[in-house]
Amino acid sequence: MPDRDPRRGREWNAAAYHHVSRPQVSWGKKVLAGLRLRGDEVVMDAGCGTGRLTAELLEALPEGRVVGVDISENMLATAREHLGPQFGNRAQLVAADLEHLPFEQAFDGIFSTAAFHWVPDQKQLFLSLLRALRPGGWLRAQCGGAPNLARLRRRMDRLATTQKFAAFLAGFPNPWVYHSAQEAADLLREVGFRETQTDLEPALTVLENARSFSEFVRTVIVRLHLEQLPDAALRTEFVDELTRQASTDDPPFALDYWRLNLSGTRPA
Repeated sequence: MPDRDPRRGREWNAAAYHHVSRPQVSWGKKVLAGLRLRGDEVVMDAGCGTGRLTAELLEALPEGRVVGVDISENMLATAREHLGPQFGNRAQLVAADLEHLPFEQAFDGIFSTAAFHWVPDQKQLFLSLLRALRPGGWLRAQCGGAPNLARLRRRMDRLATTQKFAAFLAGFPNPWVYHSAQEAADLLREVGFRETQTDLEPALTVLENARSFSEFVRTVIVRLHLEQLPDAALRTEFVDELTRQASTDDPPFALDYWRLNLSGTRPA
């Protein structure tokens, strides 16, 4: 029987993600540009992935340190290769679940992009982040928001009910949590963050062609759904059908991303 618990899909194809994650990096750079740093802070990169944005953060902290945290050992292995030669011990990498971080009052700030929507228990996530911050510490993050990938998700849901895929995907829970700006603000305040700000912004992402669309969707979006399918042929057919449908869109191969921006401060 396929594994119905999306929490178990912790590992990623890190090499493929490092190659295709241009959209995530571009969004993250905009968040980084909004940070006001002295340059000597200790900052967590929560959900650091392969470390592409961790490197940018380290460059903005010439006298500081960054602790990159990710649940995927594959991601961290690639991040070590990417960060070690340039940054040495200013870049530390820790394997941990963001819901249960092994830190207490350890950071001046927490930065995160494209990660929080993968965490099932959002209240526990924000409690864990708050606990890791020093008094007066800040959170600046971006993740998927309420209407994120709505068109693709509708297509995935329809495809999952067809005869070929229903035995494996019918009833499989979506592994993402996409909050509205108000829902996110309410949660942040409920757990104890202050000076909270949240907003949603569209981030339409157009891939170059069928091949790049297929590779991106397979690596980033539907990886947990594909784990439910018993053989490579079915997995390829699932992605190919989503790619075929995307080819008829205007513009073709577009992903209707929406980004949820989050910020808050731990009371001093």
